[in-house]
Amino acid sequence: MKTDAQLQPDVMAALKWDPTTHLARITGPVAYVSGSGRKQHIPIGPCLVEGLGAHSSDIIWGTRGQRCATLRLEAIEAAKGAGHLVLID
Repeated sequence: MKTDAQLQPDVMAALKWDPTTHLARITGPVAYVSGSGRKQHIPIGPCLVEGLGAHSSDIIWGTRGQRCATLRLEAIEAAKGAGHLVLID
């Protein structure tokens, strides 16, 4: 697991301790573990990224924002680095 100092500065600046909701887009596979314990992927399309604190953020999607997954910042960094999560604002 990476420390905060090892995470990309732009990801940390956008998400660490930031309760703001950011517009984003999923452009490729971003995995999460569902409530049943199964690994699933957030669907390609628009989403919101809501900072929860130093270690995780919520990714919210769906036509009415009815779906949500909490991801650790390492997973968000990996998805962003791969081009699978693009922050729009």
